[in-house]
Amino acid sequence: MQHKTGLIDQIEETAIAVLLGLMTVVTFSNVIARYIFNSNILWALELTVFMFGWLVLLGASYAVKKHAHLGVDAVLNLTAPPTRRILALISVAACLLFSLLLLKGSYDYWAVFVDLPPTSGRWIPTGFDFEARSQSFYEVQDVPMVGVFRFLEDIINYGESYEKLPKAVPYTILPLAALLLVLRFAQVAVAVWRGEVDRLVASHEVEDELDEIRTGHAQEAAQHSAAQDAAKGNR
Repeated sequence: MQHKTGLIDQIEETAIAVLLGLMTVVTFSNVIARYIFNSNILWALELTVFMFGWLVLLGASYAVKKHAHLGVDAVLNLTAPPTRRILALISVAACLLFSLLLLKGSYDYWAVFVDLPPTSGRWIPTGFDFEARSQSFYEVQDVPMVGVFRFLEDIINYGESYEKLPKAVPYTILPLAALLLVLRFAQVAVAVWRGEVDRLVASHEVEDELDEIRTGHAQEAAQHSAAQDAAKGNR
């Protein structure tokens, strides 16, 4: 299980690192093209915006998994463990509700771009709206169509070719990231229920790290002093 978890972590971290690296490469290339070759990569800005959106949305769910979001735990630290657990369950329930609403909204927004029916109902899905107008022919503004996505022309665009990348491709991150958030908050809820953790995030992590650094420095100083005393004794 630990090996499987480590593999999943590696995949997520690699995806985030690749997105960040590609953003840097595309932006740097556009700067070089503009100021050295007096040219411009027309689709660079839009592609960078899409990659930044993917980076943020994937990073949000990954940060939940790693308890890396910022939090204020001053009140939690004043409460007894049973009360702390109840407050954590209330917090994770609110986060789950938010992520479920986000999942519905993001799917409804994305569905029309892939010729799928959005859900009906304002807050809770009550079915599917099969009469919704498809927007699968919508394209992005600048990013050109990539050959690997040509199969989408037959699947969602009724055989019509795309000149630009269909919006269905970059917007796929919306329901995917929302689904990952639901999964991550569900995992935290289970961990809180089992008593493995007593909060979603902790603001004292930086202080603990600083204490570890101070302790390490103090130990190094003590060892250095002991070595000097030993050297004096040998003399």
